[in-house]
Amino acid sequence: MALAACGASQGAPTRFSPWLRLVFHRWFLRPSSSGPPPPPESEKEKVVRIPRAWQLRLERGSFRPRRRGAPAADLPRTGKLLLRSRRPELSQAARHTVGRWEQPPLVSAGWKHRLSRGDYFQLQRMRQEPPQERDPDAAPSSFQALGVQPQLASILEDVLSISEPTAVQIRAIPPLLMGCNALCAAETGSGKTLAYLLPLIQRLLQSPALTYGAAAIPAPRSLVVLPSRELAGQVRRIASYLCTPLDLQVREIGGGRGKHSVQQKLRAVPADILVATPGVLYKALRRKGLSLEKLCCLVLDEVDTLLDPTFVDLVEDVLRHAFFATSPKEVGDVWNPKAQLVAVGATLPKGLGDLLSKVTDLSSFSVLTSFSLHRLQPHVEQKFMRLKGSDKVVELLQLMKDRRPSSGAVLIFCNKASTVNWLGYILDDHKIKHLRLQGQMAAPARAGIFDTFQKGQFDILVCTDIASRGLDTTHVELVVNYDFPPTLHDYLHRVGRIGRTGSKFPGTAISFVTHKWDVDLVRKIETAARKRTPLPGMEPVVKEALSKKRET
Repeated sequence: MALAACGASQGAPTRFSPWLRLVFHRWFLRPSSSGPPPPPESEKEKVVRIPRAWQLRLERGSFRPRRRGAPAADLPRTGKLLLRSRRPELSQAARHTVGRWEQPPLVSAGWKHRLSRGDYFQLQRMRQEPPQERDPDAAPSSFQALGVQPQLASILEDVLSISEPTAVQIRAIPPLLMGCNALCAAETGSGKTLAYLLPLIQRLLQSPALTYGAAAIPAPRSLVVLPSRELAGQVRRIASYLCTPLDLQVREIGGGRGKHSVQQKLRAVPADILVATPGVLYKALRRKGLSLEKLCCLVLDEVDTLLDPTFVDLVEDVLRHAFFATSPKEVGDVWNPKAQLVAVGATLPKGLGDLLSKVTDLSSFSVLTSFSLHRLQPHVEQKFMRLKGSDKVVELLQLMKDRRPSSGAVLIFCNKASTVNWLGYILDDHKIKHLRLQGQMAAPARAGIFDTFQKGQFDILVCTDIASRGLDTTHVELVVNYDFPPTLHDYLHRVGRIGRTGSKFPGTAISFVTHKWDVDLVRKIETAARKRTPLPGMEPVVKEALSKKRET
């Protein structure tokens, strides 16, 4: 009544909105307490019904209204899960397939907001062993079937207990034995080191040994270039196991050991295989203490790291000191042999084609890649946790305290050397034994750290990405990305430390996500996992260059 009076005082007809009219009828025109009048006969049979599916969702409590334009969230399906989320409606079943152009609902979609802290999702382990890309009935089952000499295959089995080749070795060994220049890329832990060492050693056995006087410049017969001293030491040990019974000499030179120490190693005995890092190799060539004119093979191992700004200029200068073949015939030429060039890595970087085109013809290369290249490993469990920066230490300490005595080793990755040192002090305060490895350490301090870790004397290693490239870590069970890696390449390399061929433990990777730029990478990883596609932005440009060369 008050509303009607107010409207009449204005001298104009009163207009009520539908909402106001509903309130007016409910509160001002309610029937008396004696009881409402009976509804008309026409209204007795009016019943509001909802679909049965909506009713079941309301009963389960899983119905949530979504915003206009937001994608509908699929309910979790029964059976094995591909992705498990804290919010069940965002989990994805292993049998569910996301279309190529479909945008799936992401757990990490809202992770840039501070209220998302505490959320997580986990990529489940889809298989127990690394995927094999070969048909057991069609593929060669022995190294001799690939063309490896019986003497070398016997040493491989007796010394390293390896009798069957992996998929990447089956694909790479035959063309490398023919003398082809090659780009070999496969997932980490797939056996790429032996894939290039076996053809290299066999070529050395077939070519005459070199001799030079005391005043001559040392000239190795083959060269393997690697980005770190730790990786160089590992490859040198594997090569020595195979070469010692064959009377082949393996030498290693690395930075931080002094000029005279390097000269003594180069001049001691003519090296059949020289394993070196770019820095010391560059200095030796500049000082005329080394010659690459007698090379029959040059290998760039972990080539994606060698193309970093730190190394790329040094590597380019080294390549300019050698003469590379453009066909297998030039490699086997008796009068004027030229070097075979092999680039190996877990990824093929975009700048590789530009670098190689400066020293040889790209059309002479064979590209050897695996199906799993640039893909997430299905046999490794991967968990992503959205955390506040100050909560990472608490989560890490809890992970270390929850470890069982029978658990494998742990790698804790940080982005900076200062973070490695600071985190080491925290672990010391909590009486947790560990080792630290980072690039700012002096060479003598770094020399035995990774060897000690591999021997099992310590089972926790806090390190930077210096330990993420190529190192053999078959006894590692857990990788913790304390700092989320800056690129997708770095993520693949870090997670590649677990689930390797011959690993003793099923691998698990846990990543702490704190910054907004970390979330951008996590979204790409989650999308690739849901669609089962390679990680985006990692397609090598060198493939396009090769195809254009061959067409012309």
